[in-house]
Amino acid sequence: MNHPPPPASLLLPLQELNDKEALFLAPAATRSVAGIRRRPEGREGYRQQFALDADRILHSRAFSRYIDKTQVFSLVANDHITHRVLHVQLVSRIARTIGRFLHLNEDLIEAIALGHDIGHPPFGHDGETFLAGLCEEHGLPPFQHNIQSVRFLDRLEKKGRGWNLTLQVLDGILCHDGEVHDGQLSPEPVSSFADFDRKLQAKEADPGLSLMPATLEGCVVRLADTVAYIGRDIEDAIVLGLIARDDIPQRCCTILGSTNGTIVYNLVTDLITASRIATPATSFIGFSDRIAGTLAELKAFNYQKIYLAPRTKAKFPLIRECYSRLFKHYLGLLKHSPHLVSTEVDLMTDVTPADLQNYSDEEKVRDFIAGMTDDFFLKQAQIIGCTIPLKE
Repeated sequence: MNHPPPPASLLLPLQELNDKEALFLAPAATRSVAGIRRRPEGREGYRQQFALDADRILHSRAFSRYIDKTQVFSLVANDHITHRVLHVQLVSRIARTIGRFLHLNEDLIEAIALGHDIGHPPFGHDGETFLAGLCEEHGLPPFQHNIQSVRFLDRLEKKGRGWNLTLQVLDGILCHDGEVHDGQLSPEPVSSFADFDRKLQAKEADPGLSLMPATLEGCVVRLADTVAYIGRDIEDAIVLGLIARDDIPQRCCTILGSTNGTIVYNLVTDLITASRIATPATSFIGFSDRIAGTLAELKAFNYQKIYLAPRTKAKFPLIRECYSRLFKHYLGLLKHSPHLVSTEVDLMTDVTPADLQNYSDEEKVRDFIAGMTDDFFLKQAQIIGCTIPLKE
């Protein structure tokens, strides 16, 4: 991306790193030299392909907005409650630990983990549900945060050029689906951006479609997503007085533990020992049957007692109304004077005015709202006269 050529002294270490990968990585792991980009980049730097992608994601505008996006609990006056910026770091760390023991590509794992939730709208999965409904109401496919993550990184940022990330990273982000309960995952390779684009379009047309990651590294991130949030959400819920530790099902405590640290350790240990990394055709990432069943029970507990609890949902009727009014407000502005909102969309997504002409007004509003932080969303809602919920 228009960098000067690297010193020759740094190209030899790069070759040495690639050679070490060939010796260290499992046969079914993804080599850094196998990275495929939508647009070939003529000048090669001294970073390996997937390490470069991780750096690009870290420097994206969308990554900076993780800092004020809900993970599970919104509008709580406690700085120790998990925000999405911490969640993606936890996913990255857990997934890299698994990858190291399985001799997989840690740079690819890190890049997927850092980018996997970058398309989440304000206020977590409930916000995603509200925005999905508004999209359908206005003739767009239902909003899906994994597709939006790809959209930000591949099409909207960098003046509409995107970050030109590798196929393997974008596929892992598209296919992360951490909310789905999986016992074992086997990759389904994708060899070209034409295939990837068809895969994304199929998911956009059918949100219920289950997509498998193209790499073992993508499979690791998808399962590490659950490992990262399942116990952490319990700890946050205990701090907020939503549940007590004694409420955790006894079988889950016996097998997985009753604290986040113990739960993470036992899940990671099982993933490492139960996964099989051999040939590309026979490898899989997964839990043992016993642990997979226990994890499903713990996840059901979390849904009943935490995610769907009335206290967790108490402020969402107001937030739903804010979503609806903001969407219609911005759409109305665009219909009457396109420049009023185009400037704001440009600030959020770094798309040039010329590129914005390729998007419908509804798509512009979707992308604008999806890029908001929780705080910015509430400020915009207040400006147009919405009643907004307060922190407690």
